[in-house]
Formats: sequence, structure tokens, C-alpha cells
Amino acid sequence: LVAGLGPEWAGLSLTMPLKEVALTVAAEVSATAAAAGAANTLVRRPDGSWYADNTDVTGMVAVLTGAGVVPGGSVTILGAGGTARAALTAAARLGASSVTVLARRPAAIEALRPVAAGLGVPFTGAGWETAPVHAGADVLVSTVPKGVADPLADRSAWRPATVYFDALYDPWPTPMAAAAQAAGCRIVSGLDLLLAQAVGQLEHCTGVAAPVAAMAEALSVARVGR
Repeated sequence: LVAGLGPEWAGLSLTMPLKEVALTVAAEVSATAAAAGAANTLVRRPDGSWYADNTDVTGMVAVLTGAGVVPGGSVTILGAGGTARAALTAAARLGASSVTVLARRPAAIEALRPVAAGLGVPFTGAGWETAPVHAGADVLVSTVPKGVADPLADRSAWRPATVYFDALYDPWPTPMAAAAQAAGCRIVSGLDLLLAQAVGQLEHCTGVAAPVAAMAEALSVARVGR
């Protein structure tokens, strides 16, 4: 598909399951995307080649910092796909003391070990059945598809000090987000990330500063329209 796109295409915004394979079609990869092993953005260069970046990482850092996340905390990530790779990279940039990744497939967890090693982040992998025990981390990030984490909502050991970030935004709130909020946790939604990562994408594709306020307003209107 990418090879067949004409010069009128300035760039592409990519979601799962395309974030890892995107790197294979790029002639140049940003340091951020290389560290994460995943890209959510492809930008056409003047010579017609493609540049890959990962604005999920910078977006996650921005929204988690805005939610009060400080260096030195523990991070638990639900899932081990492309968005989890971005979350792992963001955790490194936020100075996490440790990262625990929970997934249903052990092979997916093992694939993240070299990513963590390259980032210098203390890494632990655990089975999905242990997820409720790890929900009390300083930061809990859910990157799994709709419905996968729902059974964990009422079984998790929530702490009010936890910042819960759910990459989903439809439907909202997710059962996990509702349970975390009821427990007194600070919440970051997938809509927050959607806006934050789109800022970088828009600037890549247009070369101009993103109109963040207008983008936030458009997102708010679209959300109400749902």
C-alpha cells in the first residue's frame, strides 16, 4: 500500500497492528521509533522515501507528566504490542524505577526484553493472570484492545496514588477507568493521548505549528457527537 501511494500523500497515521511493520518500509527511522521498535507515523521525504517516527512516546510523556507522574516510580503495562513498546519507551524517559509488562502471550513479553535493555529500564515480565496484583504500581498503563482488561476492573488492588492511563477512548469510561477513578486514582484517557500524539503528527506532515487549542476543541465536539 505504502509503495503505491502518490506524491500527494504527505504522511500516514498508523495504529495497531501496523506499528512494528511500519519500520520496514521507512528509509529513515527516528531515534524514538528505533528505541521503541514501533512507529505510528510515516512522513514522505522530498525524495519520495519515508521517514518513521513515534509520536505516541512524546504524547505519553506529555500526558503522564501533566497528570503528575514524577521520576522514580514503578510502571505496570498491560499488553505487549506496538503501543506497549511506546509506553515502555515513555517510562524510560520518565525515569521509571522499574517496568512490569503483563501479557497473555509469553513470547510477546520476551520480545520486549531487548527493548527494555536498550533503554536501560529494569524489566519484569509476568503472566496475565497476575495483573490484579500489579495494579497498585505508581503508573498503570493499559494498551490492550477493547474488552480485554474489563474483567480486571473489580479484581485489581487499586491505590489512590496510582495514575491510571487507558489507551482506549471509545467507549469511555472503560470499566478499568471507572474502577480506578472510584478508587481515587488520577485518570489519563486515550483521548488525551490521541490529541497529544496528533500534535506531532500534524507538525510532521504540514511543517507548521499545530493549532493545539483548535484541535482540542474539535476533539471535544466529536466526542460529544458520539
